[in-house]
Amino acid sequence: MAFTAKDVAELRKQTGCGMMDCKKALTETDGDFEAAVKYLREKGMGAVAKKADRIAAEGLVDIMTIGNTTAIVEVNSETDFVAKNQTFKDFVKDILKSIIENKPADVDALLASKFAAGEGTVADALAENTYKIGEKLSIRRFVIVEGTVSTYIHGMGATGVIVSFDTDLADKAEFAECAKNVALQTAAMDVKYLDKESVPASVLAEEEAILIKQMKEDPKMANKPDNILANIVKGRLGKFYENNCLLEQAYVKDDSMSVSKYVASVAKELGGNIKVTGYVRFDKGEGIQKREEDYGAEIAKMING
Repeated sequence: MAFTAKDVAELRKQTGCGMMDCKKALTETDGDFEAAVKYLREKGMGAVAKKADRIAAEGLVDIMTIGNTTAIVEVNSETDFVAKNQTFKDFVKDILKSIIENKPADVDALLASKFAAGEGTVADALAENTYKIGEKLSIRRFVIVEGTVSTYIHGMGATGVIVSFDTDLADKAEFAECAKNVALQTAAMDVKYLDKESVPASVLAEEEAILIKQMKEDPKMANKPDNILANIVKGRLGKFYENNCLLEQAYVKDDSMSVSKYVASVAKELGGNIKVTGYVRFDKGEGIQKREEDYGAEIAKMING
């Protein structure tokens, strides 16, 4: 019995299995759809679909550079144990290769693109590895950066950082050290914006409103003239920049200068130009609501049958 690409797609939709596995199932069963479903179930591959509603908040962040292109990706698993598995780590590396080779626009485009380490798409490989590893796996996000960068991965993939530079000193060892230090700073500190200019006007307006309200509710401040309050707000906004903007932060290896002044000092010493143009930071599982386990209730349920 012959089958079509539409049959393969429908089998994939119903079972959650990879495209290549669905094609093989239909081939093995001579195109018999129901037999193909049974074939996949017997192989245990239908279990992939059953994992779809599970929460995957562990995993790792990884980075790869090939030529002038650097990619960072977050791939999630259900447990930290799986994240330490070499099969999972190798799979993440292959996803990074796929990102760099295909340069997809978003996760959906990535899933539909060719998998770098085998036949089929990235979506097929994701389904197959979900089955092989035995946990729900998901590709959450990625970013592609072109040009001169420095990268850093902290804590076995807990945090990943790419910092971009515009420089005429890229071939200098001293620049590489400077760039690495800025990447380390970005990973170590709570960075929200690159510089003052990167802070949205709405964020500044909200911060100013909070500061003014705080002062008006302070008996020692409430009666001060508006121009005095405005100067105080300006000073406190300076502290906001120092806490939240990478280039305004105190440099962790020498807090007598800011990161921007540190970079400028290295550029001056080398007789060239170094400009930090951007950064990307991924924290594994950031913003994902993890499922709370009530082990007491679970044990009680087991005791009560």
